[in-house]
Amino acid sequence: MRPVHICLAVLVAAVWGVNFTVIEIGLDHFPPLLFSALRFLVAALPAVFFVGRPKVAWKWIVAVGLALGVAKFGLLFVGMDAGMPAGLSSLVLQIQAVFTALFAMVALGERPGRVRVAGMVVALGGVAVAVVDEGTSGPLLAFALVIAAAACWGVSNVLTRKASPPDSLNFMVWVSTVPVLPLLLLSLLTEGPSADLAALRSLDWQGAGVIVYVAWITTVFGFGAWGWLLHRHPASTVAPFSLLVPVFGMSSAALFLGEPVSPLRWCAAALLVGGVALTSLSGAGRVRAAKAEVPVEVPRKSPALAE
Repeated sequence: MRPVHICLAVLVAAVWGVNFTVIEIGLDHFPPLLFSALRFLVAALPAVFFVGRPKVAWKWIVAVGLALGVAKFGLLFVGMDAGMPAGLSSLVLQIQAVFTALFAMVALGERPGRVRVAGMVVALGGVAVAVVDEGTSGPLLAFALVIAAAACWGVSNVLTRKASPPDSLNFMVWVSTVPVLPLLLLSLLTEGPSADLAALRSLDWQGAGVIVYVAWITTVFGFGAWGWLLHRHPASTVAPFSLLVPVFGMSSAALFLGEPVSPLRWCAAALLVGGVALTSLSGAGRVRAAKAEVPVEVPRKSPALAE
């Protein structure tokens, strides 16, 4: 990768990591489900009018929108509102790589090798250490909600792989249109119209800034830049940069929110990040090897391919 592309990948990881601190601040302004609905509403509008028509079937957009937008982010925001620390959330959510591998094994017939299985075990060990740490300092129900959010993220990853969107920014913007109404309905049913109206009436510049960050910076810029990098480099080259997300997440939470980072949490971080690295990168290596064994006749470039 060129140095400027490396800087962009690190910037995206930083944006996604700091996002957990921004979410924590936003939860002081909005009920969690309303906050999540506003995030996707602002991410979809006005971007949906500029990205063109969807490039995949609507069934995939709806499925990913429900799994990622309603389930994953709904559970994450509720879990953080219930007491799950921002830094720990950024770390524990990375267990999605293990869930993705497990669900891909069931749904796509992918068979993990020994290195990937070892990575899953190490990552789960990190989660176990985090459970011990959180059990002495915070609510385990909130911890379980974030684990459930990671599982839903794994489901959405497999659905996205099945959809194979040719344009990740176009796909993400259209996916963002799906969760808005379900999340608003859930917010009205569980958080109440009075709480929602009070939050909207008391909207200030900090609350508006939080919405802009989680919608445009994290979602539109983050996923757009990540998709741009994946279009120009192998996934195995780009994916490791996502392991920086919990580093930025825990650091920003400690710096801006004053969250303590115990020795047990550092141990959990080392195990979880190391396990996710083994789980993710070992699979990429086997895919490259499998492709190398298959002789492919390279066609002449058409004008479209030449771009």
